[in-house]
Amino acid sequence: MTLWRIRATVDDRPGYLSVLTASLALRGVNILAVQVHTTERGAVDDFLVDAPDTLDESDLLAAVERGRGRDCWVARSEARGLVDQPTRVLGLATRLVRDPEATGAALRTLVGADAVTWRPEAADTEVGIAGTTMRLADLGGGAFTLRRAAPEFTPAEYARAQALVELAAAVVRRAAEQVTLVLPDGAELAVRPAVADDLPAVLDLHEGCSARSRYRRYLGGAAVPAPARLRRMLEPARGLTLVAATVDAGGAAESVVAMANLLGEGDEAEVALLVRDDWQRRGLGAALLRRLVRHAEQAGYAALVLHTQAENGALLRTVHRLGRPVRTDPDGALLTLTLPLTVPARTR
Repeated sequence: MTLWRIRATVDDRPGYLSVLTASLALRGVNILAVQVHTTERGAVDDFLVDAPDTLDESDLLAAVERGRGRDCWVARSEARGLVDQPTRVLGLATRLVRDPEATGAALRTLVGADAVTWRPEAADTEVGIAGTTMRLADLGGGAFTLRRAAPEFTPAEYARAQALVELAAAVVRRAAEQVTLVLPDGAELAVRPAVADDLPAVLDLHEGCSARSRYRRYLGGAAVPAPARLRRMLEPARGLTLVAATVDAGGAAESVVAMANLLGEGDEAEVALLVRDDWQRRGLGAALLRRLVRHAEQAGYAALVLHTQAENGALLRTVHRLGRPVRTDPDGALLTLTLPLTVPARTR
């Protein structure tokens, strides 16, 4: 038996696909996998089949035509074609997370392109598919051009390829947003925007904090928040969450030791900090607070708001070290600190 790939357009009407598969079955062809690509001209069915050794390309083409298929393309396949599409795409995504510079090679593997080129095209370069040519926008600037002899690209392949390019851009953007923070005592930490995958590490951070530290952070209790609540805090709809993590000798992040949250509410942004006890009084909270202040100003918020206990001298000192005017509004044992922000002038 021999592995083949068959691609053919079939009218999107009841029973037409079964006619095609029956025509293949009559010749002893076993369909191992099928993908359906919806196009304006009909459904493009992409088969991976196992055919008797006595059949050649012309036999398979004839079988497809007798099964009411058109615009048929047939080519030999390899054993690696047996890997299903989701598994293959996930493998390519993992490769890009480790090495976003491998985008071109990943695209070639994903859609079976013969050639992939990148050029610093203008932002208005037309993207899309035209027969056996595909052009994709690179979010970091430029554009990828993919070409193959046959078959023609489909909208589904274009969507998959563009999603892979966007993943690579997201990896690059995240790496660029990460900074190395050097504390006054010489300790180095990696600081970056949080993502949903940080949930286990942030749960460990809360477990590693004392009840007093959690009480100061959440004001009303010392319990570890539910995972669902922490997940919402990691990627707020309006705002930003930063995490600070220790790094090993190779520069890879290890454990999260602090989290800083900024949540937008109208024209103000509320801020809260949680620093693991063994990392307190080392300047980490102040450094994270300064970064959130800069972000809030760039985002156009008019003021920054913090709620804390009146006895939380450490946070009060951290806020005053910013050297900015602070309005303090007491409410029993709680204080609300408001820092007016400088809104950048908008360019027209």
